[in-house]
Amino acid sequence: MNTNEQIKEMVKQKYSEIALQDQETNAASCCGSGGCTTEVYNVMSDEYDHLKGYSAEADLKLGCGLPTEFAKIQPGNTVVDLGSGAGNDCFVARHETGETGKVIGIDFTPEMIDKARSNADKLKYNNVEFRLGDIENIPTMSNIADVVVSNCVMNLVPNKPKAFSEVHRILKIGGHFSISDIVLTGELPERIKNAAEMYAGCVASAIQKEDYLEIIKNSGFKNITIQKEKPIIIPTDILKNYLNQDEIETYNSNKNIIFSITVYAEKLEQCCGPTCC
Repeated sequence: MNTNEQIKEMVKQKYSEIALQDQETNAASCCGSGGCTTEVYNVMSDEYDHLKGYSAEADLKLGCGLPTEFAKIQPGNTVVDLGSGAGNDCFVARHETGETGKVIGIDFTPEMIDKARSNADKLKYNNVEFRLGDIENIPTMSNIADVVVSNCVMNLVPNKPKAFSEVHRILKIGGHFSISDIVLTGELPERIKNAAEMYAGCVASAIQKEDYLEIIKNSGFKNITIQKEKPIIIPTDILKNYLNQDEIETYNSNKNIIFSITVYAEKLEQCCGPTCC
């Protein structure tokens, strides 16, 4: 794969395209942009429309879970959404935190920030803010968030240890995160791992589940819990773009190796003496 900066630029370009195209095109594509399937699939996303605060206009069908549903957001909380896109998770979080709370969405694609701000203006939300920034260097003060959420975005960040250390930095002591992402429990074929379209769709960039959880642990988080897990099935008409028939049969003969997980973890006070634990 390319260098970290090349990967970031490729992802930024892909999500800029998604921000500028209509929702029907997004929903009809496995990766959000570009017609890589002949039917209306959305391979990874869960339906949000049963959640209070949901905004159809802000739902670009780009997630792989429902982190805000599991995030234990309380009235008055400050919530930070990493990779906020058009604002969908932020608006669901805003319903939970109420008018006394605050929601900050972070995205590094200017077109997404513009779209999210426009959606917030239409909804007349004055306590939802969107900031342009990189998840490896989150543009907020330390110890500001009660809750951090993210939906199928951390997986796209080349330096995942740095990203999770940033999550730890911005959370208050006693705060927590709920993050949905794609992980592997086996090896993907090389031609899928090297495909830019599948990378932007969070599949080719997936790392092993145990490595993902180890990064979280090494970032200082405690009480790490998998709140939800589901297999991701890549339809054959998508696989045909990358694999021949024999390779497809081999791939499909294996157990499911791509999973969406929603992970919860807490930032607890560090033990600083012989009696504090």
